[in-house]
Amino acid sequence: MSGETGEDCQGRVDMDSVTTVDSAASTKNMTETDTAWRTGLDPDEEYKMSSKRRGLAIIFNQEHFYWRLGMNIRSGTNADRYNLERRLKALNFDVRVYENHKQMEILDILCEAAESNHSDADCFMLIFLSHAMFKGDKCKSLVGKPKILIIQACRGDKHDVPVKPCDAVDNVIKTNEVVVDASAVHTLPAGADFIMCYSVAEGYYSHRETINGSWYIQDFCELLHKYGDSLEFTELLTLVNRKVSMRSVGHSNDRTAIGKKQVPCFASMLTKKLYFRPTPADKEPGTT
Repeated sequence: MSGETGEDCQGRVDMDSVTTVDSAASTKNMTETDTAWRTGLDPDEEYKMSSKRRGLAIIFNQEHFYWRLGMNIRSGTNADRYNLERRLKALNFDVRVYENHKQMEILDILCEAAESNHSDADCFMLIFLSHAMFKGDKCKSLVGKPKILIIQACRGDKHDVPVKPCDAVDNVIKTNEVVVDASAVHTLPAGADFIMCYSVAEGYYSHRETINGSWYIQDFCELLHKYGDSLEFTELLTLVNRKVSMRSVGHSNDRTAIGKKQVPCFASMLTKKLYFRPTPADKEPGTT
């Protein structure tokens, strides 16, 4: 068969066009399926957010590392942890914070979370404040639900430079030095209903203030406070991108970093719009 080139090519065409099995019926069936897909796609469809629980939010906060790794103390990360914990609790997340865990301990915690039953939850959030990297896992009770991954860490060893002079720089306390989160973080493969939010674009440093915390988490929490229960999540992340991109390094021991910039990014595999609108259970007296 391989020697009869013409017949071989023709055979492949015949199979694709299904000439031996009523091609008219086959074409009609394909058209009907295509039409059904188009008419059933609602651009305004949202993820269901009416479950008993908003969902679990896990925060891994790494300020100190095992000494053999040779990684610097991440001063300012506790400010990030505090701001995230406060803002996510206000959105009715079940927040669990893990401080300074080793890699195997982190994997054990992730495995436990993956094996838990999330069937009564709306979504799941995982946040890394670290120099480190990790791999994800699957959880059947989260299929079809939004899974949000937020990473505050460097993704390279380059400074992002401004394309034109800025009129002003951030007001900073003299002791509030800007440093970078060393070590690159590898992106993850993910299926539908994932959104991966990175503090910086691929290849660049991510900046963190030694008192106030990282630029990305500062601005993310501020905008989450203002618009977290009203704005669609990817639109909120776009605002975070804009706000962070307006910053520049004003005070740093690394003189080459002065004036440098940063812009976050996110990769969305969400299939619907994502809102964290309040429910009656969310509104507690005194919540801000």
